[in-house]
Amino acid sequence: MIPAPAFLANPERFMAFSRWAAPLFGAIAAALAVAGLYLGFTAPGDYQQGLTVRIMFIHVPAAQISMFAYAALTVASFLALVFRHTLADAAAQACAPLGAAFAFLTLITGSLWGRPMWGAWWVWDARLTSVLILFLLYVAYIALRASLDDEAKAARAAAILALVGSINLPIIHYSVEWWNSLHQGSSIFAKGGPAMPPVFLVPLLLMSLAYLSAFGSLWLVRIRGEVWRRRAEAAALRAARG
Repeated sequence: MIPAPAFLANPERFMAFSRWAAPLFGAIAAALAVAGLYLGFTAPGDYQQGLTVRIMFIHVPAAQISMFAYAALTVASFLALVFRHTLADAAAQACAPLGAAFAFLTLITGSLWGRPMWGAWWVWDARLTSVLILFLLYVAYIALRASLDDEAKAARAAAILALVGSINLPIIHYSVEWWNSLHQGSSIFAKGGPAMPPVFLVPLLLMSLAYLSAFGSLWLVRIRGEVWRRRAEAAALRAARG
């Protein structure tokens, strides 16, 4: 089996893999999303939340993937910083806008849920605040890379920012346990098993897998685009010198 650093050090192998993997993951995401949305939006209303519970099938997977994407960004940044893998750096750069989009979707859908449940679009709750910080970390990473003309310095500075910002991930996860929170705790990985009936659990799991597959597909596509961009710039630089 090829170690991860060796795989990341070989752009040709990655390009061959992503050529078929990206559309496959996209097709899987579409199929899972159709099934998940159908089951979720035909499910009965919750006894407390009513039909507002259906926002959960959009909101919860978005929150999960926004955190997963930052974990992926952290790993890619670490590999780029320590092992100098250019493909890992491309993966990190490609990941940040996707993570920002999922974090933004989390905040928007959370506000739509919070208005009827809490009576406010936003409260400075520990979970909400830490997710907002996650979104701002994504934005800061993107802005930092764009603000420096030297791509090597930009990559290094952004990688350090990503690694420092990873401390926010456990804060998000444990925020409902560490502080008094209006946000409910985990209903899937609760002690004693899932704390929701199958009529909600099944579509939620399907949507979580759909989001994961969609993220995988989009990430591969964006990495491929970044590789092509860097190759084009390198070719243009060689032509200018020659």
